[in-house]
Parts: sequence; C-alpha cells; structure tokens
Amino acid sequence: MAKPFFDTNILVYAFSDDARSTVAETLLAQGGDVSVQVLNEFTNVARRKLGFDWEQIRQALAAIRTLARAIHPIELETHTDAIALAERHGFSFYDALIVASALRARCKILFSEDMHDGLVVGDGLRITNPFKPPSPERAAD
Repeated sequence: MAKPFFDTNILVYAFSDDARSTVAETLLAQGGDVSVQVLNEFTNVARRKLGFDWEQIRQALAAIRTLARAIHPIELETHTDAIALAERHGFSFYDALIVASALRARCKILFSEDMHDGLVVGDGLRITNPFKPPSPERAAD
C-alpha cells in the first residue's frame, strides 16, 4: 500500500462503537502518518463527542502514537501551504492543514471521510474515503 496519512475521522471511528470502526481499526493497524493537529482534533472529539475521560484519551493517544509511522508538526511552511490549498481547492482551512501535512510527509493517500473523495492534490496525493463502497471504476484500480 502507498504511504497513507489519516484524517481525524479515521482515528475517531477507530476508537468508537460506530459501524465504521472495523475499517478504521484495520487502517490504523496497518500504520500511517498523522499530524499533531490530527492528534489535537482527536483529543477534542474524544472528550466532547465520545465522552472519554482524560485517562481514556491518554491511552488512545498512546495507541495512536505507537501505530503511527510518523507524527508531523505544523510548521510555518505547512500553514502557508494550507492557505494556498484552501484557496485553490476550496478546503476548509483546517482540512487544508491536514492536506498540507500529508503533502509535506510525501504521503500518497489521505484517508478521509469528509474531504473530496478521489481528488488528487499536489504531487500525487489522492484523497480516499475508505468507507465509501467502491464504484466499478475504483474497483478496477
């Protein structure tokens, strides 16, 4: 598999009782990259929507850090790239930060449920919704 990067929703589903959890757990177990922003967003969602206490959050983050191939910081260059991506592709700024991080990490797949499925950005980064049933065209890929 090409080097993947995970959007926050993949991590959230991996630690929830949602029907998508099996797919998310499998992806996470195979390894991939995340950014510190994704960890921050996960922490916020785990606390607010999943109802995790701080110990559960610490344990989930420890598991994510163990399974992640790399965790990337948000640097000034990433921020600058994100502004250009948001302007060019219409991403929300926070989604653009994730895309910029994935591009800087030289990942080839960005797994995300809520971004532009199938869009190729930059030097071959394909945004892929792993929960979407494959179309006949995608099944042939």
